[in-house]
Amino acid sequence: MFPFVFVDFHTKFFYNEERLCSRGTLSAGHFVKGVIMENKREKLSSRLGFIFLSAGCAIGLGNIWRFPYMVGKYGGGAFVLVYLFFLVLLGLPIIVMEYSVGRGSGKSVARSFHVLEKPGQLWHRFSYVAMAGNYLLVMFYTTISGWMLAYFAKMISGEFNGLDPQEVKHVFASLQQNPQASLFWMLLIVAIGCGVCALGLQNGVEKITKGMMGLLLAVMILLVVKSLSLDGAMKGVSFYLIPDFDELMKNGIFNAIYAAMGQAFFTLSIGMGGMAIFGSYIGKDRSLLGESLNVCILDTCVAFIAGLIIFPSCFSFNVAADSGPGLVFVTLPNVFNAMSGGRLWGFLFFLFMSFAAVTTIIAVFENIVAFAMDSGWSRKKAVRVNFILILLLSLPCAFGFNLLSFIEPLGDGSTIQDLEDFIVSNNMLPLGSLMYLLFCTFRYGWGWKNFTDEANSGVGFQFPMWARFYVSYILPVVVIYIFFQGYIEKFAKPWNILIPSVLLLLMIYVPLQAWRKKRANNKNT
Repeated sequence: MFPFVFVDFHTKFFYNEERLCSRGTLSAGHFVKGVIMENKREKLSSRLGFIFLSAGCAIGLGNIWRFPYMVGKYGGGAFVLVYLFFLVLLGLPIIVMEYSVGRGSGKSVARSFHVLEKPGQLWHRFSYVAMAGNYLLVMFYTTISGWMLAYFAKMISGEFNGLDPQEVKHVFASLQQNPQASLFWMLLIVAIGCGVCALGLQNGVEKITKGMMGLLLAVMILLVVKSLSLDGAMKGVSFYLIPDFDELMKNGIFNAIYAAMGQAFFTLSIGMGGMAIFGSYIGKDRSLLGESLNVCILDTCVAFIAGLIIFPSCFSFNVAADSGPGLVFVTLPNVFNAMSGGRLWGFLFFLFMSFAAVTTIIAVFENIVAFAMDSGWSRKKAVRVNFILILLLSLPCAFGFNLLSFIEPLGDGSTIQDLEDFIVSNNMLPLGSLMYLLFCTFRYGWGWKNFTDEANSGVGFQFPMWARFYVSYILPVVVIYIFFQGYIEKFAKPWNILIPSVLLLLMIYVPLQAWRKKRANNKNT
């Protein structure tokens, strides 16, 4: 049974106690007695741990196999400039809001809206959507992360030595089509994620993520040095970094803008409470805009440096830099095969990729475990139950390339993984971000004042008051545009507008109900 099934009863009980206590109906002693166990919340031991955990959640495989490809397609450095512009305008405000909701409530997304919403409002219903989104994310991410570990092992064993390009391609196809191998590597990823979470927040999640992120950055530097030392590497660097506005215009300025907006928006994985949980683990000594900016910079640096690894290597061996899994599992192994000492560099590359995947897994698993802990479970119980649950939920994706390959939910050639990814990336992330925007700026939600008071608590950069109009009215429209455009690109059907329209109306229902409830309460009083 899903842990979040129990949240509603539990949170309603304590939520009502909190309200009664605040109104003087219930004594503080009774309140403390009732919630003392719930308020025993772990905290991160350092600011660096917070930044690395947040960055570990944001830094995923899309940073490596999507960002460099789009940079190359849309004019190199010209696209980077457009991307950075939209990262500040789109991603930064929303991540500040997630952190604020998490820190202001001291809870994960399972309970944050319950705590912060006003009596009688329905914002907490979004919690269940966000929790389901985190489960959906790990349902396919565990399989892809398992592939990284598999290739890491293959590089160590020398399996790619002497293979021609077609044989390298066959290795990846064989991995996907082997249900036993897919199950084994997926199971190993689930065990690693749950094992780390079982060790606790500071001793497990924080300590191990900090170590992995440190090693990830060190390995990336080694790979960049090697890549830049290859013959012909500077051609790849020039292609990657020198702005080519003609190429930008050639592929369509609006296409480039949408690609930059989409990458800036999705790269931080905002909208499902993934960042809110880490906000709940920190104190109020530092403002949240500065912390959010640090995470954005670190996430962008990893994506940028990945390009410095990929483009010089591909140009040196006259190989096109593809997008998606093909780049990582087919193109680059061929490059390493042709490279002097390629086995070592391939080993380091997939070590780096494994760290990027595992840090994301740990961060999302911690969020899921926190759902159950916020509903009254112990960490050990939450880990045990979720180990079984996540394992079972991950099976359709693991078998979607072999035993269940006949299921093509999005058309010919599509897989179960494509459907799960589409639901999360094109639906839950943008709509979830919209909910955070409305909740933090809407007077019938948490409200602008409460949000800015929380965001600006502590030393550091302050969230600008002049940005209120932008984040309240312009940014929600941009998010809605990204949402609809995702459907338009995915489906060339007459109903490609109908489905997102219905979903959007359902999401708008919550703030409208909040407004209606508030209005009714005002009339009664």
